[in-house]
Amino acid sequence: MSFDSRRDFLRNSGLYLGGAAAAGLIPGLGTFSAAHAAEPIDPLAPKVAHFPAKIKSVIWLHMNGAPSTLDLYDYKPDLIKLAGQDVPASFLKGIKTSTQGGVGKLYASKRDWKQHGESGAWFSDLLPNLAKQADKMTFIKSSVTVGATHDISILKLNTGDLNPGRPSLGAWITYALGSANQDLPPYVVLYNGDREPQAGSVNWSSGFLPAVYQGTAFRPGDSPILYLNRPEERTAQQQRKSLDLLKRLNSTGAERYPNDTELRARIQSYELADRMQAAAPAAVDISKESAATRELYGINDKTSQSYGEVLLRSRRLVENGVRFVQVVSGFPEGADIDRRSWDAHSELEQNHGVMAKMVDKPIAGLLADLKSRGLLDTTLVVWTSEFGRTSWGESGSGRDHNPWGYTQWMAGGGLKAGFTYGETDAIGLQTADKDKAVDTYDLHATVLQLMGLDHLKTTFLNNGRSERPTVVYGKVIKDILA
Repeated sequence: MSFDSRRDFLRNSGLYLGGAAAAGLIPGLGTFSAAHAAEPIDPLAPKVAHFPAKIKSVIWLHMNGAPSTLDLYDYKPDLIKLAGQDVPASFLKGIKTSTQGGVGKLYASKRDWKQHGESGAWFSDLLPNLAKQADKMTFIKSSVTVGATHDISILKLNTGDLNPGRPSLGAWITYALGSANQDLPPYVVLYNGDREPQAGSVNWSSGFLPAVYQGTAFRPGDSPILYLNRPEERTAQQQRKSLDLLKRLNSTGAERYPNDTELRARIQSYELADRMQAAAPAAVDISKESAATRELYGINDKTSQSYGEVLLRSRRLVENGVRFVQVVSGFPEGADIDRRSWDAHSELEQNHGVMAKMVDKPIAGLLADLKSRGLLDTTLVVWTSEFGRTSWGESGSGRDHNPWGYTQWMAGGGLKAGFTYGETDAIGLQTADKDKAVDTYDLHATVLQLMGLDHLKTTFLNNGRSERPTVVYGKVIKDILA
């Protein structure tokens, strides 16, 4: 082999820095030289996990706007007794930042509460259907986070950082494990309502990972994927020739610019779109689901219809091998509430009455459906939010933001079902035992563990620094693992 220049020698020998950064060295994928960029290793090819996985897929249910778990899962009799009083100073110890509205009078839940299942888990009457699934759920009642602003805390929930630029959890999983179905995106984002989720695509971004690992957003409604079908006047052969030409042109560009991951992602996306024309419509088409299944997901009710549809699609996607489905709650069509999310600074009873009805039956239906199909053992359902809400009231009828103690839950393979980890204090404001506090990093580490990935060994070299999903934090919540 001869070389025309020193640069050619370095590039072809795998030592050229630019080639190593993006066209050559992709951690977990091996090394290939920029000279062979026209035929790169498929970055979405299935990869081997660090150890045997407990689950194959994740359905990540983000309750956008932050519900009050004090009005859903966290029953506090003492809060009822103290309602209307100032917050005792002892409960405010350690809180260094105030919320937007300051500290108000203690505000008790107005709901009726009961224990459910053999586990005796507490639910308010806002979630009658989900309460029947209590013994499938693993509660984390000592959740904490940083920040009390929606965009910032949503970003941390999804990427582990307060600033844009880091990969989302779904992108890390896609990078580490590749795709289980080459005809569908391995990472899909779903939402209901008539607008894109708050803060948008930065929350399913690939960050500093190659762009091919970012999430693919499907719109709500009958046409979730725009422009997927080939125009009637265009034959399959004509389309294939066009794609082959685009691939040759883009591959030439990829050879010239080896660290342009957007270009490589474009090559992959064209080929994936071609394959998706057959596979994707079938995967998200719920029209052939039985009447019983539609009823199970609450699709026959106007309030829960749109959310039920996206959850039914999420089941169909994991059934077809999609590894990570991120579902962001929107709001029911025609809902008469001031805020189009769970963000109830006022009129909490009205807001949560609508939002809880929207998600209650669909989520309960999802858990029951996964179980009946044998999928719950290989799927992890995560119910989460950017933070919780305060024990004190705001505007007389709502609650402010609370990052110091709130409830999240998971259900699925590898977990202790019907189990509760941690608790908040007597008024539901802060975690009672700081040693059991579960931050976003810990949640991410645990999800990765169930997927067969060690969060300390899932790494990517970025600007000379070995990065991992949990930044420099995180521990697996071992007590909840079966």
